[in-house]
Amino acid sequence: MAKARQAGPGGRKSGPAANGMPDPAHHGLPLHEVVLLLGTDHVRGLASAEVARRQEQFGANVLPRSRGAGILRKLARQFNNPLVYVLLAAAAVTLALGEYLDSGVILAVVLVNTAIGFVQEVRAEAALDALHSLVRTRAVVTRDGQRREVPSEELVPGDLVLLEAGDKVPADLRLVRLSGLRADESALTGESDAVAKDEVVLPPTTPVADRRNMVYSGTLVTAGSGAGVVVAIGGETELGEIHRLMGAVQPVATPLTQKLSRFSMTLTVAILALAAVAFLAGVARGQEPAQMFTAAVALAVGAIPEGLPAAVTVTLAIGVRRMARRRAVVRRLPVVETLGSTTVICSDKTGTFTENQMTVRALWTPSARYEVTGSGYGPEGQVLRAGAGVRAAGTATDRTTAAAQDEGLYWSLLAGGACNDARIIREGQHWQARGDPTEAAMVVAAGKGGVEAGEFLSSHPRTGTLPFASEHQYMATLHTSAFQDGRGTGSGIVLVKGAVERVLELCAGQMDHQGRTTPLARQSVLDEAHRFAGTGLRVLATAMMRLPAGGALAESSLHGQLTLTGLQAMFDPPREAAAASVQACHQAGVAVKMITGDHVGTAATIARAVGLTADRADGTALTGTELDAIPADGLPDAVERATVFARVSPEQKLRLIGALQSRGNVVAMTGDGVNDAPALRQANVGIAMGRSGTEVAKEASDIVLTDDDFATIEAAVEEGRNVFDNLTKFIVWTLPTNMGEGLVILVAILIGATLPVLPTQILWINMTTAVALGLMLAFEPKEPGLMSRPPRAPGRPLLTWTLTLRILLVSTLLVAGTWWIFELELAGGASLAEARTAAVNLFVAVELFYLFSCRSLTRSVWRIGFFSNRWVILGVLVQAAGQLAITYLPLMNELFHTAPITAEAWLRILGIALLASLVVAVEKRFRRREF
Repeated sequence: MAKARQAGPGGRKSGPAANGMPDPAHHGLPLHEVVLLLGTDHVRGLASAEVARRQEQFGANVLPRSRGAGILRKLARQFNNPLVYVLLAAAAVTLALGEYLDSGVILAVVLVNTAIGFVQEVRAEAALDALHSLVRTRAVVTRDGQRREVPSEELVPGDLVLLEAGDKVPADLRLVRLSGLRADESALTGESDAVAKDEVVLPPTTPVADRRNMVYSGTLVTAGSGAGVVVAIGGETELGEIHRLMGAVQPVATPLTQKLSRFSMTLTVAILALAAVAFLAGVARGQEPAQMFTAAVALAVGAIPEGLPAAVTVTLAIGVRRMARRRAVVRRLPVVETLGSTTVICSDKTGTFTENQMTVRALWTPSARYEVTGSGYGPEGQVLRAGAGVRAAGTATDRTTAAAQDEGLYWSLLAGGACNDARIIREGQHWQARGDPTEAAMVVAAGKGGVEAGEFLSSHPRTGTLPFASEHQYMATLHTSAFQDGRGTGSGIVLVKGAVERVLELCAGQMDHQGRTTPLARQSVLDEAHRFAGTGLRVLATAMMRLPAGGALAESSLHGQLTLTGLQAMFDPPREAAAASVQACHQAGVAVKMITGDHVGTAATIARAVGLTADRADGTALTGTELDAIPADGLPDAVERATVFARVSPEQKLRLIGALQSRGNVVAMTGDGVNDAPALRQANVGIAMGRSGTEVAKEASDIVLTDDDFATIEAAVEEGRNVFDNLTKFIVWTLPTNMGEGLVILVAILIGATLPVLPTQILWINMTTAVALGLMLAFEPKEPGLMSRPPRAPGRPLLTWTLTLRILLVSTLLVAGTWWIFELELAGGASLAEARTAAVNLFVAVELFYLFSCRSLTRSVWRIGFFSNRWVILGVLVQAAGQLAITYLPLMNELFHTAPITAEAWLRILGIALLASLVVAVEKRFRRREF
């Protein structure tokens, strides 16, 4: 692959040029030097023989593909978990001992979770494949002086590529000639507006987003035409650099994954230690080693929370479903919980904080100022005289009064609506723009002001155009008519819109409200434009002139001949819910930062509108150039202090994310463009835009927002916190049972007594209660105040000391209660099977009562609503039916070695369960302040 490149703002180094010379920045060289360096002809292009030679030298214009792990390796990675190791060992041992039921259940749990992990990894690898598809286009080139269409894969450095509106750029090109060429580079740079291109030589250090004499692979030509020589192909393009960054970035383990890994390791060590103690103690007492080995395996099976992997999966899946209802589609299950741990949200501006629909907000004419209501591309809204509170122009139902109000307003709106190549269409319930967003905003404003540009164009069709070009910074259209209308318009009318300073240079006067031309108040117009710009609005001027019949439209005919009609000020408005969502995040202790490729002034204005601090003076708003100047050791401090980052490159986004993560932050990153993909993968949570996002961004992300709204991120954070709460509740509920079962067996071995509960019965307890009771906690609704507490510290363990003490308390109650009921039943004349059945039912009864306590770790079940989770009630009824079946059905008695028990035994069981519940309630009340 070939590329002319030198170290620039992104920090990348030079590579070899096509002719083997040191590789400069092509945007910083005069055109004749670029042509000479590439050994090409900017008129005739390359010769076919030279193309063949370069194809052999440089290869195809495709992104390099790396070999990923094979299927077997991907499958093997899913078993890399300490708890899985213990489960597999337990399955193997129980199988060897002939306990086929135990072994089958344990193995099924492992296989289900392995399948889920494998599917997730396969889907994640689709990100690079989506990136490859971006460059599979066809290109029009000039070779041997002849125009040809070739696959973009066949392009070589030095090829002369022809571009027209609608073309996808097939390689990185230095422009050699153009006419009104504009390119949508938002996917690559984050720039929200189409970029006007020119042939001006730029400084070598110019950032990618400001290189007006270049167009880049994967971007889109939106207007005009042009030609450029290929300076980079394949992996050496800017798109290729992003591909390299994506391939180098390793996904960050989620906090839940890390916590569960540490928890599993601790639990594994504890279980193996207990099993070893049991085995050695039994052998020391003179028991047969084989018998003690079986007992030790029973202890391990009892202590392992077999239902934990399934509970984690189901709880996360329920969180996924809840997020989908709130317009957030989750692609990786563990990320659901990670959102709840998020400490920093780095969000793009366009389409996330804003509506991604340019909107004219204010109008100025030489006679008055106006406010424009409504937002986006919908027709709802009207034009109001500023401060008057009365309608100055028509609405959707009354559009006949604009001309009577202010002639300058009429002609300004008409220029915006008719000197225009954009159109607005309705797709379902949404209005969409086709064309440049700025032009679309002016079309909508004309409609709100009662000016139907379509009617004017019907009677005055366009007969000439001067397209917008960066060298003259305006667009002009000529409209002719064979008849005279009520305004005296006939023959030719020229409508102009463009940059304020440039349009003023063409004007000799300005139009008052009666349509008369008065002397141009140049300074007053500039002051008004600066006032608009100071509030973050983009300002365009409008003007008009009349041409005599037969007059032609030419640049020379406009100088000093136009009449200024007004100014139109517009911006991409903030979403209505954005400010409230930012405030909710701040209340929840989550920092919000804006990262955008747009200009710093525009970004700072939107940031302040949604409640973010943004000031260049105090370092809360930084540009990409300023970031590059900050030394590595000072970057984390600067990044944590700032809230707005503008004009940043993909490499700089990675540095930002890394700097935040180096301080222990859990970072969520939003993005929609190809340039966002590496940062989306680097972040703890990558969030892509579903409506405006590229396929590459979606595939690199963990979550896709179907409405592109920042408020959805805040809602997803809330759901993530609820998921973690419910997972914690399940663990706090299930561990006492597993620990109690293991300790019951350990005590029996240590004192040489008969086992109160058999391994098969333990498996029944674990699997049925986990499904019928424990999984019902996954449906627990959000508790009040969820978004009023700070995010969990990333280093905080899964179980706090307070919760660990509660688990130990309940485990102790279970062990004591089980031995008491077992010995009491035997003493009362019950058989061994009946005593064990009573012990099994005691375990389940205590778990059932304890389940209601675990519905909230700090509040009483009566305070959160006894029936607020109806799934718990259903689960209790199902579990009760299961206990009656295992106690009284002959088949179940035979399978699980149980026997029917008396009503008195049931009363004793329920009494012990109620007592244990009261003890936990008292403990919860006294330790509530420790949470």
